[in-house]
Amino acid sequence: MSIRQDRRYGETHEWYTVEDDVVTVGVTDQGQDMLGDVVYADLPDVGQSVSEGAPCATLESVKAASDVLCPVDGEVIEINSALEDSPELINDDPLDEGWIVRIRASGSPASWMSPGEYERMLEAAD
Repeated sequence: MSIRQDRRYGETHEWYTVEDDVVTVGVTDQGQDMLGDVVYADLPDVGQSVSEGAPCATLESVKAASDVLCPVDGEVIEINSALEDSPELINDDPLDEGWIVRIRASGSPASWMSPGEYERMLEAAD
């Protein structure tokens, strides 16, 4: 399992990175493993407003459907359109090619967990 040092992590296994005012959101390696094989990604529309703590996408797997929570208020400026034809990218490469959405933030992102805090949460759950 890979926990990257350049990201913040949510309790429901999302990650985000920030570059200028653009927040990129995806699911963690642990999150995709818990989901199982992702078969469909319900992505927001470009231009859609999103709210911190609310779902900004839904992933459907052979096991269940799971919301991807948004870490920031803002506007969707890009979706990973490759997921429309290849949702399995989330399983194959959740930390790079399997990113889900990019949001132009209208405020500061949520104070999600540091990599160390996320790792401790996972260890405590074992």
